[in-house]
Amino acid sequence: MVLTKGDDYPLHQTPEPVAYAGTDRNFYDRYFFNGYAPDGSGFFAVALGVYPHLNIMDAHFSTIRDGVQYNLHASKELGMERLDLQVGPIRVEILEPLQKLRVVVDGEGLKADLTFTGRAFPIEEPRFIHRIGPRTFMDYTRLTQNGHYTGWIEVDGNRQECAPGTAGTRDRSWGVRPVGSRDEQPHGTGVVPGFFWQWTPINFADRSVFFHVNADAKGNKWNTRAVVAPDGATAEALFDTEGVMESPLTKGTRWPEKGTLVIEGPDGPETLTLEPLGRFQMRGIGYTSPKWGHGLWHGELAVEREDFGLMQCDPGAMDNYHVQLPCKVTSDKHGEGIGVFEQLIIGPYKPYGLKEFLDLG
Repeated sequence: MVLTKGDDYPLHQTPEPVAYAGTDRNFYDRYFFNGYAPDGSGFFAVALGVYPHLNIMDAHFSTIRDGVQYNLHASKELGMERLDLQVGPIRVEILEPLQKLRVVVDGEGLKADLTFTGRAFPIEEPRFIHRIGPRTFMDYTRLTQNGHYTGWIEVDGNRQECAPGTAGTRDRSWGVRPVGSRDEQPHGTGVVPGFFWQWTPINFADRSVFFHVNADAKGNKWNTRAVVAPDGATAEALFDTEGVMESPLTKGTRWPEKGTLVIEGPDGPETLTLEPLGRFQMRGIGYTSPKWGHGLWHGELAVEREDFGLMQCDPGAMDNYHVQLPCKVTSDKHGEGIGVFEQLIIGPYKPYGLKEFLDLG
């Protein structure tokens, strides 16, 4: 047995020390943040993941300026201590649980000090359980929360304060996902994996709107929800509903061109139109990154900066499929807001006529 700092807190979920998270090697625990100015500029994102059975913690920070995405990756051996939320130059601090968190970055010419304050109580999304054939691909819980940011970001000595009204989203998820080295075991004859994901957290002046959908290769939805969260809402005051998204692909890509989301809101049907203002590549914070994918081992401590021009990203390369698009959002009932349209499509997807097969691992 190994005792760690967590064992002095009432956090245990099993009879074992906190260092042991069940028996699935793919168990993970992650923080995610994104933010943007009211006009969609100055986009940034952060991810920090804990992989207890791989004995790894990794973190990533990324920001966009003038068409260039600047990324900082860091990975360390966990040493089974899950409460030290710092990986090299990137640190997450919990100032007030479920309400206020801080991110500090200082390394390789990239610096930031950002404080997130939630607008309402976080939503708990339906539990994500998905199997490909007999194999469990995902089994996790996620909370999501919109909020505002204060602070600054510095790139190579050029410091910029967060614009007034800078907003965004943070989430926390934990459970089982594919992490670390990929599983080379075939799924079996006739098993065709496919993964479709859309997520649109939106900030209006006095409320937040959330929508997500997961679907299989045939377009069958296996997890979806929409929520309207008025500012200051408690868990009981969140309005829970569903939505339907129509979103053509940009020609020659797996990126959304635009979106039309219809939800049944508190005051009846509402139509939201999403118009992209830019593009953020999720590989900048580890998602689908061939080198800095989540949970990969890089030794005792490794830190690396990676810069790339957004116009040079090949949309046909798998590591560029996963995107978040800051969007102007127009409601037919509640005026204009701003949010993010995240999309990832891996493998075939019948509703869009996508036929190519890419193994999910």
